[in-house]
Amino acid sequence: MVDLGTVSLEWGTLIFQIIIFLVLLALVRKFALGPALGVMEKRRQHIEAEITGAEQSRQEAEKLLAEQRRLLDEARQESKAILDRAAKQASDEAARIVEEAKTSAERLKADASADLAREVEKAKAELRDQMAGLSVMLASKIIEKELDEAAQKSTIDQFLKQAGDRL
Repeated sequence: MVDLGTVSLEWGTLIFQIIIFLVLLALVRKFALGPALGVMEKRRQHIEAEITGAEQSRQEAEKLLAEQRRLLDEARQESKAILDRAAKQASDEAARIVEEAKTSAERLKADASADLAREVEKAKAELRDQMAGLSVMLASKIIEKELDEAAQKSTIDQFLKQAGDRL
C-alpha cells in the first residue's frame, strides 16, 4: 500500500477495480454497445438501400419519361403523316372529280352538238323533201295551165304564199 498523504492506495483493490471495469466495459460493449451499433449499422444500410432504390426509381422514371416523350413525338409525327396523306388523297380525289366533271360536261356538250347537227340535217332533209314536193306541185300546176306571163307570176306568188304557210 502506498501512502500519499491522507490518500492511500491499495494495489489489490485498484487491480480488482480495473478488472471489474474492463469486464463491465466488455459486457457493455457486448450487450449494449454492440446491439446499438448493430441497429445503427442496420439503419445506415437501410437508408443507403432506400437512397439507392430512390435513385434507381428516379433513373427508371427518367427513362420512362424519355420513352413516353419519344412515343408521343412518334405519335405526333404519325398523325401528321396521316393528316398529310388524307389531305393529299382529298386533293387528288377533288381533282379527279373535277376532271370527271369536265370530261362529262365536254361529252354532254359534244352529244348536244351532235344531236343539234342531226336535227339540223333532219330539218334540211325535210325542207328539201318539202321543196321537192312543192316544186313538183308547182310544175304540175304550171303545166296544167299554160298561162301567160302575168298569170304564171300570180300562180307562183300564190304557191309561194301557200308554201310559206306550210313551213
